Amino acid sequence: ALANLNISVQEGLSSAERIFELLDTPEEHQEKNNKTKNLIIKKGSIEIQNVNFAYNDKKVLNNLSLIIPAGKKIALVGLSGSGKSTIINLILRFFDPNQGKILIDNQDISLFSLNSLRQNISLVTQETTLFNDTIESNIRYGKLDASLEEVKIAAAEAEASEFINNLPNGLNTVIGESGIKLSGGQRQRIAIARALLKNAPILLLDEATSSLDNITEKEVQKSINNLMHNKTSLIIAHRLSTIEDADIIYIIENGKVNGKG
Repeated sequence: ALANLNISVQEGLSSAERIFELLDTPEEHQEKNNKTKNLIIKKGSIEIQNVNFAYNDKKVLNNLSLIIPAGKKIALVGLSGSGKSTIINLILRFFDPNQGKILIDNQDISLFSLNSLRQNISLVTQETTLFNDTIESNIRYGKLDASLEEVKIAAAEAEASEFINNLPNGLNTVIGESGIKLSGGQRQRIAIARALLKNAPILLLDEATSSLDNITEKEVQKSINNLMHNKTSLIIAHRLSTIEDADIIYIIENGKVNGKG
C-alpha cells in the first residue's frame, strides 16, 4: 500500500512539474509558424553562421559559427550555461537567432514550416517525455502509422526487448505518468526506440545519459550507437564515454567556439 501511495504521490508531483514547465516556456513567435514550404533533407549537413542570441537580455550565443557535416557525429562540450543546449533549441526553432542563420543542406531553416523541420529531427534529452500509456503507444509516437512489427524492431534495436518481454503485459504495459513505473535506463531505452522508429536524418542528443549511473549508461550507450548509425548526430554530454567516438568535438565557451578537435 505504501509503495502504491509513493507512486501516486510521485505521479502527482511529476504532473505538477510538467504543468509549471509548460507555463514557464516562452511562447513561440507566431510569425515563425506561417511558413508552408516543406524542408526536404537529402544529406543532413548543418551550418550555423555567425549566430547571436540573447534570452531575457542575457547574451547566450556570441557570433557563433560551426559546421556539422552530414552523417557525422559531432560533440559539444563546455561548462553549464555556455550555450550548448541553446544551439539545439535554435536548430529546432524553439527560438530564432537575433542575428545570423542556421542552414540544413544549405537551406535557411527559417524559410520552412516548423512541422517539416521537426519531422526531420529526432531529439533525445535527459528528461524523457513519456505518457501514461502503454509502452507500444509511447514508442509509436515516433511514427504514428507504424506497424506493430516496426515497433518491435525499434524496441529490439534500442536494447529494450528483454525488459519489455519480462513485463507481465509486455508492450501493452501502462507505464504511468512520465514513465514513473520504469527505471531511468528503461525510460531512456523507450525514448531511443521512439527515435529509432522515427528514423529522422538528424539526431540531437542533449545529455541523454547524464541522469543514469555508470553501469546503466554503458548498457544504454549501445542503443544510442544503434540510433546514431547513418545519421547526422549532435551530442551534448559531460561524460567522456559518451563522446569518445565523435568525429569532431567543439569546445563551447561564453557562447562561442573556443576550440575544435
